[in-house]
Amino acid sequence: MLNPLKIAYNSLRLHKVRSSLTVLGLVIGILSIIVVINMGSGIENFILDQIKIFGTDYLEVEIKVPNVSKTSTSNAAGIAQGVSITTLKLDDAEEIKKHPNISGYYAGLFSQDVITFQRENKTTMIWGTSPSFFELSETEVEFGRPFAKEDDAGQAKVVILGKALKEKLFGESDAVGERVKIGNRSFRVIGVMEGQNSGMFFDLDSFAFVPIKTLQKQMLGVDYIQFLVAYMHDPSQAEATAVDVNEIMRAQHDITDPNKDDFAVTTMEEAMGMMDAITGGISLLLIAIAGISLLVGGVGIMNVMYVSVTERTYEIGLRKAVGATNSSILWQFLWEALFLTFLSGVIGVILGELFSTLAALAARYAGLDWTFTFSIFGIILGVGFSMLVGLIFGIYPARKAALMEPVDALRKQ
Repeated sequence: MLNPLKIAYNSLRLHKVRSSLTVLGLVIGILSIIVVINMGSGIENFILDQIKIFGTDYLEVEIKVPNVSKTSTSNAAGIAQGVSITTLKLDDAEEIKKHPNISGYYAGLFSQDVITFQRENKTTMIWGTSPSFFELSETEVEFGRPFAKEDDAGQAKVVILGKALKEKLFGESDAVGERVKIGNRSFRVIGVMEGQNSGMFFDLDSFAFVPIKTLQKQMLGVDYIQFLVAYMHDPSQAEATAVDVNEIMRAQHDITDPNKDDFAVTTMEEAMGMMDAITGGISLLLIAIAGISLLVGGVGIMNVMYVSVTERTYEIGLRKAVGATNSSILWQFLWEALFLTFLSGVIGVILGELFSTLAALAARYAGLDWTFTFSIFGIILGVGFSMLVGLIFGIYPARKAALMEPVDALRKQ
């Protein structure tokens, strides 16, 4: 057992450059697989944490382009390109609130404007929301106070700043009680949000929050909303509640054909399923690309082993002449291929984990709450697949060597 391994090691050591280049090709493929799997897990955990900012016991009602699926590219493209759906109203939210499994809701409407304090200014997202947002979601006001119902009903010009936005405008100074301008309107700062460590989908730290009716009537001159989030007493009844909410919305909008829905109801479970499908699909695509690199490396192994067989024809003939069996010759060359791929696997795993760690640190430095994820599956897949590549691509040249006739091999010296 040890003798073939020793022979394989010595043979590879004699051709350091050729062996190193072969190892490099496989290392890149294995490193890519490890990084993709670890980063995929990190992205999934990050998205979960982002969504959980708003709780886990809710369903969402949002605008949708009629006659298309809520998960279709047509719907996403239509909304992104500015298709105006103005039929979702606060009255719809109030009707949904009457459902026995709905404990409360908050509505949402987005805009964008320049917010200014003295000489500091920043273009930021304006989130118009209900006072209940601060009660139902897991976000909190660190300094000052949240909106009161009177602020929303009276369309008060008050604003709560995200932590990063406050620091941009006020630095270390106290912001509560100061007045800022949003566009050309003066608003009084009544609160500063607690830091959310968010940064991909919902960068709440850079948002300015105003009462939703203030945004509707005082700033935009509209009467619609873009979405509402309804919280449930019993999340286990989410699917049945979603069915009921669909019926309530169709009744509110006088819709009899579900294909004409101008809204979409999504439960937390559905949202997570869509996220899993997206991240899983991206991970599979990237793993497939990395797999191509491994296959290219496998072809390199076959080439190296084929050249090695050709160069060592006389050695093969001599070994067979003194009694070496076909099996021992076969395994001698297979061990060389497996040794190369195992070495590639180990190096690729080490570098892959190192790159994954550095990527996680870079993400955290950029403000993303991203944790490094160590994947045993990735290590097994990386090393196992590399060994499999070595076995598959090493068999042909190893078999060619094993089937050589001793006389013919010795004549080629």
